[in-house]
Amino acid sequence: MSYAVKNLNEGDRELIAFRIGAQEFCVNIMSVREIRGWTPATAMPHSPAYMLGVINLRGAVLPIIDLAARLGMKPADPTARHVIIVAQVRRKVVGLLVDAVSDILTVTDETIQPTPEISSELERQFARGILAIEKRMICLIELESLFHETESEAA
Repeated sequence: MSYAVKNLNEGDRELIAFRIGAQEFCVNIMSVREIRGWTPATAMPHSPAYMLGVINLRGAVLPIIDLAARLGMKPADPTARHVIIVAQVRRKVVGLLVDAVSDILTVTDETIQPTPEISSELERQFARGILAIEKRMICLIELESLFHETESEAA
């Protein structure tokens, strides 16, 4: 699946929206390298609970992260309907398992509302804001904050 990045006005940013269960999340499209179908992963010993394992991506070893589990939600039970978002997190490339990619959004900074103060510390750690678009509430995730430097190095 490929998307053409269109010309943006100054202050606009493009986000890729995806579903995990009934919730929608989004990340900066500039960190997304590709979107691919689910491929069973080879488990790695002593890896974090949210790491499903690794797959071979054109000769490179790609760690697959269950994003639901990493966000503290019920771990995914991957099926052929799931997709992997291949993303750049700092200097590492990781695969993020999600239920489905739903949209590409063009937003301005004014569209992004702050994360509510009553959110848990974990949510405030990774959530950079909330988008209220077309009766949808979409949580903007900062990928770098999901993985500490040592965790992304370990992956």
